[in-house]
Amino acid sequence: MANEKLNTRCCVVGGGPAGMMLGYLLARAGVDVIVLEKHADFLRDFRGDTIHPSTMQCLYELGLLEAFLKRPHQEVREVGADISGKRYEIADFSHLPVHKRCIAFMPQWHFLDFLAEEARTLPNFKLRMETEVTDLLWDGHRIAGVRARHGDGRLDIRADLVVGCDGRHSTVRAKAGLQVSDQGAPMDVLWMRIPKATETEGGTLGYIGADGFLVMLDRGDYWQCAFVIAKDGFDAVKEQGIESFRDRLVRINPAIAENVKALVSFDDVKLLTVTVDRVQRWYRPGLLCIGDCAHAMSPIGGVGINLAIQDAVAAANILAEPLRDGPAAVGLLDDVQQRRQWPAKMTQGLQIFLQNKFIKPLLASRTAPKAPLAVKLLNWFPPLRRIPARIIGMGFRPEHIRCREVLTPPGKKS
Repeated sequence: MANEKLNTRCCVVGGGPAGMMLGYLLARAGVDVIVLEKHADFLRDFRGDTIHPSTMQCLYELGLLEAFLKRPHQEVREVGADISGKRYEIADFSHLPVHKRCIAFMPQWHFLDFLAEEARTLPNFKLRMETEVTDLLWDGHRIAGVRARHGDGRLDIRADLVVGCDGRHSTVRAKAGLQVSDQGAPMDVLWMRIPKATETEGGTLGYIGADGFLVMLDRGDYWQCAFVIAKDGFDAVKEQGIESFRDRLVRINPAIAENVKALVSFDDVKLLTVTVDRVQRWYRPGLLCIGDCAHAMSPIGGVGINLAIQDAVAAANILAEPLRDGPAAVGLLDDVQQRRQWPAKMTQGLQIFLQNKFIKPLLASRTAPKAPLAVKLLNWFPPLRRIPARIIGMGFRPEHIRCREVLTPPGKKS
């Protein structure tokens, strides 16, 4: 078995939105960075596919937005919901103080491929695919790098800083012994593709009825659909059979009666186990966790990717300059947590409130729901729709690109 050894300033574990954005920003700022991704490519369906206005603002500030928007995507400026057959408008993104006032729906692999292509043009950036981290390297009480598996070989990477971006089931977090606080979630989500009858259909809409809650995201020639079920309720759904499941979807949205026939079996349905948790302390000497590794979000609002990107931007703003010269002090890692834990807690608190106040009672009921007063107010007073648009589209503390571009010539170490 071959044993390869590398050294770098920063080793980012996980090539998701947080990891790829952080890797790009650090390399752009002149920091040697290696990003490790355990899969061979980014082509995995049913991931968070919403690109929020705050993320597009960061791409705009980096001069990348125009090229990014050439990738296949759909844009939504207003979001509504159908509740027991009546349409209600929820959020209006057209007034946000950003360059691109909409949500872009794009398969996540396009987003990650785009960031990877841009990052590979930077001399300080390296991306290692099919490289799975199995353990941490220690120097006394300080984390000094990672041990990874690549094919039949082993890879040891010594780094001044390891950043865990490997999601809610993080190996890095577990190996570091960081404590996780479970906030609870009364639901899970079933993801599926439903073909569209015509390419002229559009919009993004939630359908809420006596038979449940269905979200339909426009993907051009198909709908990416999320069906909300009670926690650990997938086995009960499967016991009723795929035909019963299809009938249930049609009762929620009769317009898809022909489309749902594409769901032949439950092999066409993927389970997302919803977790809402957060790490009590995001760091140890030599290690920082961000994104889902630090705070797993509910799918409500599709804001998980937004929080992850914002974490990466904040981390780069705080750490890039110190990392060019050597290890980042523990106090700076704490600065990242202090900067980002408040918006994470606020977002999770709002999600938990909505889960317990609206979704949990909906899942327990089999009667046609009525629109909550708050939803009715949004329709009676259209300017109020800017409030949920601000929360969904920008979050509680949107970040901006502050770390300056410092490109290191090839062959010269930062």
